[in-house]
Amino acid sequence: SMNLQKCKSGPVDLIFIIDSSRSVRPHEFETMRKFMIDIIHTLDMEANATRVGVVQYSSQVQNEFSLKTHGKLQGMVKGINEIVPLAQGTMTGLAIKYVMNHAFTAAEGDRPKVPNVAVIVTDGRPQDRVVEVAAEARDKGIEIYAVGVARADLTSLRAMASPPIEDHVFLVESFDLIYQFGLQFQDKLCGMDLCLESDHGCEHLCESSPRSFHCLCLPGYTLNEDGKTCKVIDLCAEGKHDCEQICIASPGAFICDCSAGFKLHDDKKTCTNLCNTVEHGCEHQCISTPDSYYCICPEGQLLAEDGKGCRTCRSANIDLVLLIDGSKSVRPQNFELVKQFVNQVVDSLDVSAHGTRVGLVQYSSHVRTEFALKMYEKTDDIKKAVMNVEYMEKGTMTGLALKHMMENSFSEAEGARKNIPRVGLVFTDGRSQDDITEWAKKAKEEGITMYAVGVGKAMEDELREIASEPLDKHFFYTTDFTFINQIAENLKLNVCAEESQGEIEVKDPCACESLVEFQQATMSTLEQLKTKHILLYTALVH
Repeated sequence: SMNLQKCKSGPVDLIFIIDSSRSVRPHEFETMRKFMIDIIHTLDMEANATRVGVVQYSSQVQNEFSLKTHGKLQGMVKGINEIVPLAQGTMTGLAIKYVMNHAFTAAEGDRPKVPNVAVIVTDGRPQDRVVEVAAEARDKGIEIYAVGVARADLTSLRAMASPPIEDHVFLVESFDLIYQFGLQFQDKLCGMDLCLESDHGCEHLCESSPRSFHCLCLPGYTLNEDGKTCKVIDLCAEGKHDCEQICIASPGAFICDCSAGFKLHDDKKTCTNLCNTVEHGCEHQCISTPDSYYCICPEGQLLAEDGKGCRTCRSANIDLVLLIDGSKSVRPQNFELVKQFVNQVVDSLDVSAHGTRVGLVQYSSHVRTEFALKMYEKTDDIKKAVMNVEYMEKGTMTGLALKHMMENSFSEAEGARKNIPRVGLVFTDGRSQDDITEWAKKAKEEGITMYAVGVGKAMEDELREIASEPLDKHFFYTTDFTFINQIAENLKLNVCAEESQGEIEVKDPCACESLVEFQQATMSTLEQLKTKHILLYTALVH
């Protein structure tokens, strides 16, 4: 046997392509068998470094075992010993094609980034073309060794082998000398600088030694147990630092830092709470926490995006349609108050082509669009248009108005946008003369957030039917027109895009939940005003 010591050849995916045509005599086939077994004995099978597959061919190709079949040497040896020669023609090209397209595939156990080596052992001349197929296989990165025995044709061996030819073509006079190839083959695989020519896996540095290598780490790092990867020498973790709050390690060194809300002193070690310094930047008030700080704003204001400034809330991007009652019970001077109410609501919105759009519809016995959503892009233009609205002075067809809102006002033709929350606000002072149930229900089913504002004799049950849930945020009522401005105050904080029906990132500067919502406080103010008004009214009557 060839007394070759095992070498660290680096991982290889190796396939033997064995000629078993009828001209290979039985004792010669046995020598081939022994040759394969000897070679694999010299290769490093540990940890799956080398994988071996065997294919024999004559007139057809027969896969004996794949790269993935055997993980251990004894399995391969057994597989090689069980090969039964085919003993027909010599289709070498077919065999190379098979190895290229099937044997060296991931499905058969071929590994990415691991060299592919094919060793063709043949005694004869191919009966098919090998030049093109072999070239294609080499282009695909397969390194081909051609071992010719006895009557082999040198020209076809050279056509198959990889360059440099002198390292890859072996002609042996008889099968008994085949092991000489084994020696050279092994030297070829083992004689390389493993740092340069193998996938050594060292994270930082690789140092070669004869037939081997070892890994090293850069200064400030130390080698892990796996002998390949490096870890930082972490002075922070080892407690070799004097930082008061935060230690940031760099290889073999460290620097100190402070938590949010603290500032590093000139000693570069200790920290000061920022609320005690002028640098916290809070517009209104700075609140310390154990390891940081945060800013707060006065009642009724919200923190700006920078977490420091304060501002009043603007609404999100919405499409808002206001339906105002122009029936004769409203009376001309009250209709002017309604217009002022509308403008107060408009003032609280962020009106722009991409922000909030506003449309206005007036209704009495019939319905009229005063301006569509797409009409104006500036708050001032809307307010001017509102003040120019002329009073209709007829009946109260609220149902018809809701139908008009659904079918016209929220259409894309009039400027309603896809995936932008839709909000409807109905303002009325009386009972509707037509049925509102059907259209009030439809509006909510289509995801429109409905607000209902009633004044004077307006029917509460009707308004509740129009308003979205929860009612305390969407339904408002006052006894007298002079108090509707109170409602505008509360309303503007609620026109918020929480019910966005689309998949939309609502660009809402005020997150809905942090809105200063319509609160009990306001309800009670209204109650008191109402009571006062009734008392006053009673006093006047008596």
